[in-house]
Amino acid sequence: QVQLVESGGGLVQAGGSLRLSCVTSGRTFSYNNLGWFRQAPGKEREFVAAINWNGASTDYADSVKGRFAISRDKAKNTLYLQMNSLTPEDTSVYYCAADVGVLKPQVSRVGVEYDYWGQGTQVTVSS
Repeated sequence: QVQLVESGGGLVQAGGSLRLSCVTSGRTFSYNNLGWFRQAPGKEREFVAAINWNGASTDYADSVKGRFAISRDKAKNTLYLQMNSLTPEDTSVYYCAADVGVLKPQVSRVGVEYDYWGQGTQVTVSS
């Protein structure tokens, strides 16, 4: 059974930092692109960041560029999202996602192109 399990969310003050983790299991994603998305109450899910299978290509939403960093550790089957300089606008449930396509050089910002999703972790930033 394929699972993506996020952790690391919580309550933080504006200007603070959090690091989210997403541990995958049930199959290897070493040759797959991975991404982070978020969804706030009453809003549509939005792209946050993505990394390709070998880490050579990353992409970020304009709203998080320069503040967030995505990375992966294949040996640990883990995807990370380092979030710095958090603002209340970053408050959302954060989801990791995996694309079943293999060896894709470029990542996608489109949620429907990801096939596996985690259950989400809540990030709340207080002002």
